[in-house]
Amino acid sequence: MDETVTLARLRELFLENPDLEATRWLALSISALLVAVVLWLVRRRALREEYTPIWVAVSAGLVFVSLRLDLLRELTRAIGAWTPSSTVFFLGELFLVAICLNYAVRLSRAGTQIKNLAQEIAILGARVDAIGARDAREGEPG
Repeated sequence: MDETVTLARLRELFLENPDLEATRWLALSISALLVAVVLWLVRRRALREEYTPIWVAVSAGLVFVSLRLDLLRELTRAIGAWTPSSTVFFLGELFLVAICLNYAVRLSRAGTQIKNLAQEIAILGARVDAIGARDAREGEPG
């Protein structure tokens, strides 16, 4: 029982640790840089418009969390994590899984479309060959 109390107290110490001002500024700088990169990519049309809301939301969320680390600490308590950094990594993993699932769905859809197009091309090729053979037969002297 004494070990459990010690672990619970240790967790609270992690969660009550004051934010370092340098950490806050580093997080805010990286978040603002991500916002700028996303907007620059959209402007250059390197990032398609359909992905822009996702990345703008992620960037804005990171800026918000950088400004309000107390909310991150509360979320950390709510999910039972030990440190805010582990919560950030957990949320990052969830985001990466969602992105991977999105790409898997898109690849599956593209694979089906490619298969259908290949079948249509094969059918059209057979029709062209049949028309060519018929024209060749009609043009032969008989």
